[in-house]
Amino acid sequence: MRMRTRTKISWLPLLMVLVALMLTACGGTDTGDGGAGEPAGTEEQGSEGTADDPNVMLNVSAEAGLTDALNEIYAAYQQESKNEISFNYAASETLQKQILAGAACDIFLSASKEDMDSLAGTNLIVPESRVDLLGNTLTLVAAAEKAGVVTMDNLASSDVKSIAIGDPDAVPAGHYAQQALESLGLWDGVQGKLLLALDSKQALESVETGAADCGLVYRSDTFGTEKGVVIGDLPAESHDPIVYPAALIAGSGNEDAASAFFSFLQTSYARGVFEKYGFTVL
Repeated sequence: MRMRTRTKISWLPLLMVLVALMLTACGGTDTGDGGAGEPAGTEEQGSEGTADDPNVMLNVSAEAGLTDALNEIYAAYQQESKNEISFNYAASETLQKQILAGAACDIFLSASKEDMDSLAGTNLIVPESRVDLLGNTLTLVAAAEKAGVVTMDNLASSDVKSIAIGDPDAVPAGHYAQQALESLGLWDGVQGKLLLALDSKQALESVETGAADCGLVYRSDTFGTEKGVVIGDLPAESHDPIVYPAALIAGSGNEDAASAFFSFLQTSYARGVFEKYGFTVL
C-alpha cells in the first residue's frame, strides 16, 4: 500500500513537466502565426526603429539666431517622432569650443564656416553629413526715432551717433559687418561710434532700446521686431557670403536618431519655416 502511494507521487511531477512542455510548444506556434511577427517586423526596420526610440535624447548645438525657427520645427517634429531634443543656443564660436571640450552634442548648426572647419580638422564631425544649410543677409536697422535720419550713406556723418555691431573678433556677424563697412569705405569713419555686441541679436536689442542709433544685423534677427526699422540690406558683394553649415557630430552614440532629425531639417516643411524667419535656404 505504501509502495503504491509513493509510485503515484513520483509520477506527478513528471506529468506536470510534460504538460508544461506541451503548453510551451503550443504557445510558440501561436506566437509564430501572430505575435512573433511584430518583433520580426521591428527588427526589419533597422535604423528607423532605433531613430524613433522614445529613450533617445538628442543634443543639438545651434547658433543663437536659429532659436525661433528651430523651436517651431521641433514642435512639428514631435508630431511624428518620439525622440526628445535638448537645444543649446549660443554664438557659433562658443558652441565650437564647447564641443572641442567634450560637451554632449549630436548635431551642430553654425553661422560660421570657420568654426565648422575647426571641428572637421579634429575629426569631430561626420564629413559626408556636412551641408551648407542656410544663408542670411546683413541688414541696416535703425531705432524708430532715427528711421528718418539713418541711411546707408551717412553712417560716418554726425547725424549718426552710435552703431551696434557684433564684435568682429568674436562673432561672425561682427566680422561680416566690418567687411561691409570696409568695402563701403566707412570703417575708419565709424570707429568712435561702434557699440560691440556679443552677437547679432544683442546688437539689435541695442537698437530697439535706443542705446544705439542703428546697427548692422542679420535680416533673420529683425523678424518680428517692433522697435527697430529696417533701412535696407547691405550689398551682398560687400562681405563674404553668410553661410550656416550643419553636420552630425562623430561618435555621438545617437547616430540613427540624429540622422532622422537632421533629415527633417532639410524637408520642404523645415525649409518653409527657415524662409519665414528670414533665412535663405541653400
